[in-house]
Amino acid sequence: MSRRRAALVTGGGSGIGRAIALRLAEDGFATAVLDLDTEAAERVAGECDDKGYEAIAVGGVDVSDRAQVDAAVRRVRTELGPVLGLVNNAGVTGFKEFLRITDEHWDRQLAVNLSGPFYCCQAAVPDMVDAGWGRIVNISSSSTHSGQPYMAHYVAAKSGLVGLTKSLALELGPRGITVNTIPPGFVDTPMLRGSERRGLLGGSVDEHARLSPVRRAGRPADIAAACSYLMSEEAGYVTGQVIGVNGGRNT
Repeated sequence: MSRRRAALVTGGGSGIGRAIALRLAEDGFATAVLDLDTEAAERVAGECDDKGYEAIAVGGVDVSDRAQVDAAVRRVRTELGPVLGLVNNAGVTGFKEFLRITDEHWDRQLAVNLSGPFYCCQAAVPDMVDAGWGRIVNISSSSTHSGQPYMAHYVAAKSGLVGLTKSLALELGPRGITVNTIPPGFVDTPMLRGSERRGLLGGSVDEHARLSPVRRAGRPADIAAACSYLMSEEAGYVTGQVIGVNGGRNT
C-alpha cells in the first residue's frame, strides 16, 4: 500500500472474522479486531502481533449500540489512523418457527445484523470520504439467495444488508469508496458447530458438506481470501457486487 491504512473488522474474535482480521493484517492493514468478547479480540490481536503485524483489540463492543460503535471508531482512528477499510462481520444467528418469532427475536436480528453495519458505516465513511479511498465489505449470508425455513428473521436482516450494500455502492462510488458483500455458504465455524450440537442443521456438518458441489464445508480462510481481494487496490472497479463464496451451493 502506498500509505498506512487502518481496517476495522467487527466480530473479529473468532471464525470468519478472525480469519479476515489475520489476512488483512498480513496484507498490510493496521487492523482493529472488534468483538463483544474482549478476550477473543485480544487473542486475535495477539496472533497478529506474534506474526509481526500491527493490530489492536477493541473488545466489549456491541455493534447494535451506536454510542459504543462511535467510541470504538474514535479509538481506532486515534491509535491506528483513519479507518479506510471496514468489514462488517459481526452477527447473530437464529432458528425459530415463524409463528414463534417474538418482537424481541425480530428486533435483535435487525439490531445486530443490519443496524450494526449501518452504524459502523456511518462512523467510518467520513474517514474514507476525506481520503478519497475506502473499502467496505459486508458479510451477509447465502440464505439470502434462497431463503431458509425457521430463519425468517435472520434472512430478512441479512437480505437488508445486501440492499444496503448496493445502495451505498452507488452513493459512495464517486468518492473512491467500494462497497461489496460476501454471502458465505456452509462455513465450518464455531457458530455452525454450535447449531450442529443443538440439532438445528437437519444433519451433521459432514453430511451437509458431502452434498456440496466441491464436497467440503467452507473454511474461514476461503472467505478471508475473497475479502482480501475486495479490500485491495486491484478491486477498485468492483463495487455493489454480491460475491458468493459457497462451494457452488448457490449459483
